[in-house]
Amino acid sequence: MADDIEVSDNPGASRFEILLNGEVAGFAAYRLRAGKIIFTHTEILPEHEGKGLGGRLAAAALDASRSSGRSVVPLCPFVARYIRRHPEYKDLVPEGYLDLLDEEA
Repeated sequence: MADDIEVSDNPGASRFEILLNGEVAGFAAYRLRAGKIIFTHTEILPEHEGKGLGGRLAAAALDASRSSGRSVVPLCPFVARYIRRHPEYKDLVPEGYLDLLDEEA
């Protein structure tokens, strides 16, 4: 039987959550500021690492950000790395924050 995976925004906790069979398996924390979503930390619970959930979580959170019309500030190294590896999301990052996508950042 395949796992049931769902990503949802939990605004009360200021984070996107990835649910595996109804249980939180990880999250991407954020802060909202004047038309921007600032991703601060992404975490997949240790027992769920290595299943590709982080990538699914990042993609869903970035897609939701695009749909909401918010630009993305990737302070979280995981989200910055994901955008670097998936340049179709680079347009979400305002020019003043593109240095966050640099390898050294």
